[in-house]
Amino acid sequence: MTDASLNEGLPHEAGFGDYVALLKPRVMSLVVFTAFVGLLVAPVNVHPFIGLVAILCIAVGAGASGALNMWWDADIDAVMRRTAKRPIPAGKVQPEEALALGLALSGFSVVLLWLATNWFAAALLAFTIFFYAVVYSMWLKRSTPQNIVIGGAAGAFPPMIGWAVATGGVSIESVLMFALIFMWTPPHFWALALFMKSDYDDAGVPMLTVTHGRKATRAHVLVYTAFLVPVAVGIAFTSIGGWVYGAVAVVANLWFLRGAWQIWRRDEAVSEADGYAVEKRVFKISLLYLFAHFGALLIEAVLRAGGLT
Repeated sequence: MTDASLNEGLPHEAGFGDYVALLKPRVMSLVVFTAFVGLLVAPVNVHPFIGLVAILCIAVGAGASGALNMWWDADIDAVMRRTAKRPIPAGKVQPEEALALGLALSGFSVVLLWLATNWFAAALLAFTIFFYAVVYSMWLKRSTPQNIVIGGAAGAFPPMIGWAVATGGVSIESVLMFALIFMWTPPHFWALALFMKSDYDDAGVPMLTVTHGRKATRAHVLVYTAFLVPVAVGIAFTSIGGWVYGAVAVVANLWFLRGAWQIWRRDEAVSEADGYAVEKRVFKISLLYLFAHFGALLIEAVLRAGGLT
């Protein structure tokens, strides 16, 4: 027998990339960006080194949440096409390894953030990890079609944490940044659910497409996008907003609202015929939408720092 035949059926040895994948790096990039903007637009200056440590802690905390989520969701990840190649269902990382990594990184990120900044920011990070890993992953995701609505709070906390690092508290500005992501999350994920077809049915996840049907989901995308618009545009009139942000918000929200309207008007047969082209395009727009808003806030902060506004 050859070495190759002897190794058939044995678990694959995990590589560094497999452990990185456990941390959901694409989600982490969004967390890091929004937290960084929340930190930078705050009215209190933070030493660059302290700021770097804080962002690192928030990134590690986000990765810890991802590892704990993958540990808990390994059974349904194995069923869904979109997640079947993740490290645990692919047999590259053992579930207990993911759990240990998630718990270790959780403790490390929270304690270090407390020591480097303040207890409030650390407590907010700890609550965010708990909310995503326990409230969303263990409870909401498998029990209610409101899973992505309520669970969206987990992804909305990072800019609040960044703000708390600088100020030690919350304000209307940080609450509005939270609300922007919170209101954006449902139409973003429902657009994805529409073209993922039977994944959520197969996994037994009560996504809105499963419990209320695809037509109702299309209507929800439009309604939530409409509620999102005033929140997003309203930030322009706060201390962190301005004409640059206002212009970006108006254009981006008209673009997103137009896409939501097109999704609502679509017939399921037409969508199947063209491979859910519109739904996929609106999902991509939703990603650009969030980066555009927080990017505009970043520009506003730079302009204020340079005395240009």
